[in-house]
Amino acid sequence: MSDNGKTPVDFWFDPLCPWAWMTSRWMLEVEKVRDVEVRWHVMSLAVLNENKLDELPEEYREILSKAWGPVRVVIAARELHGPEVLGPLYTAIGTRFHNRGEGNTREALAGALADAGLPAELIEYTDKDTYDTELRASHKEGIDKVGQDVGTPVIAVPGADGEQIAFFGPVVTPAPKGEAAARLWDGTLLVASTPGFYEIKRTRDRDPVFD
Repeated sequence: MSDNGKTPVDFWFDPLCPWAWMTSRWMLEVEKVRDVEVRWHVMSLAVLNENKLDELPEEYREILSKAWGPVRVVIAARELHGPEVLGPLYTAIGTRFHNRGEGNTREALAGALADAGLPAELIEYTDKDTYDTELRASHKEGIDKVGQDVGTPVIAVPGADGEQIAFFGPVVTPAPKGEAAARLWDGTLLVASTPGFYEIKRTRDRDPVFD
């Protein structure tokens, strides 16, 4: 339990991923209906895939080449202004990238910084590796909990024995709300805390629904 009596949930995200965005909006719904508190962390699809670029389609390699900018801005914001800015900044970026369809552009990032009340000069970290060591450390912390064969998001929750249990997902669209969000959360905790449980999966047959 955290100091306020709520269950801490550690959530690693790359703001570029629309599926992580869906899961993050679900987690904000869970905060309304369960005694949980989300702690936001940065991970990077560019770092995750940097050693297997030759295996990826050219289109996805192009996406990854531009994936450094947003996570560098986010990690710089954390280092310079504290971890408490991560949630609001992620919401601001995701709203512009995904809900408004502005995509991964410098203009969208600059607008998100303004929306989150953060200094405009943070946009300059798009092209700087100043905090890449911290970015990689944050990424590694999440991946070490769950393994390399996953993507974003990674979520870690306290298990029955006090140790954190981490998992990828859940991947869902649209993001459940209200009691539906609570039921998915309860089920997620159940399977994640089952000894020896690893995976439930089916092929996605629809795109993210941003509402």
